[in-house]
Amino acid sequence: MTIRFRPHHLLCLLTYAGRGYSPAFTNNYDMIAGRISKGEDILIVDGPDDICAPLLDEAEPHCWRHSVTKRDRLAASSLGKLLPGLMQTGAMVTLNPKVVQDMREAFAANHIRTACQGCKWHDLCSRISIERFSGTRVQFHPLQ
Repeated sequence: MTIRFRPHHLLCLLTYAGRGYSPAFTNNYDMIAGRISKGEDILIVDGPDDICAPLLDEAEPHCWRHSVTKRDRLAASSLGKLLPGLMQTGAMVTLNPKVVQDMREAFAANHIRTACQGCKWHDLCSRISIERFSGTRVQFHPLQ
């Protein structure tokens, strides 16, 4: 099976530690984090994805807002430098310990966080990054 991800959610998964918009959202994200940790492929999509699913029943889901689609464009641009050719709609991304480690190092160094500016989770993600991604739910272990 394949997990559908919009580009900026590749940044979010680096620091996801079980907090979110609602219990349904975090339950869904926990399940997805487990699937990613087991090596399931990710399909890059344009617009709402599997992470967004629990929010789409809201009266005005933020998943469709211009600010979120702008965040996707910025994330695709910055992540495209780390994952060349994989940040286009329809691309398949396979995460592994090395890729996640490289992404987290770039995140911690603020090389791929342009899309994070103005996000309500920015400070939390910064703290998690400073704490070396301790307690995150995607559990690829650093290479030795």
